[in-house]
Amino acid sequence: MFTKILYALAITLVIISAVKSKKKTKQALKKAWKSFEAMMPQLLSIIMIIGLILSWLDPELISKIIGGESGALGMIIAGLIGSITLIPAFVAFPLAAALLQNGAGTVQIATFVSTLMMVGIVTIPMEARTFGKKITTIRNSMAFVLSFVVAILMGVLL
Repeated sequence: MFTKILYALAITLVIISAVKSKKKTKQALKKAWKSFEAMMPQLLSIIMIIGLILSWLDPELISKIIGGESGALGMIIAGLIGSITLIPAFVAFPLAAALLQNGAGTVQIATFVSTLMMVGIVTIPMEARTFGKKITTIRNSMAFVLSFVVAILMGVLL
């Protein structure tokens, strides 16, 4: 229902914009279409990545490794995977949703997503050159620990 409301709102606002200025509305729609075309390969890759991951991991295996019953070990596994994985947020969130639907635990997925966003094992060399080894180590260590705090809080709140 909410999606239908958003579509109706968007259509209404485009109509209002077109009434005010057809030229600007046409330019805006062209820019939006070009942005959509630029994102399409990435969106298709997201769908493919999620499909491949879910074809390799059946729901029982996902539940066993990072399910709600996996506890602290599942959180650690999810945190380590998130820390070493380098994927953008627009891939991570649909992947997290798919994993949740296939048996992953909320706390474990919160750990995965927060370490994915905040910890960067793969980018440590570049970060260390820019900020220095000490700052990089401190930042990544604190981010790793805070990811678990955030995940536990989410588990309590949700």
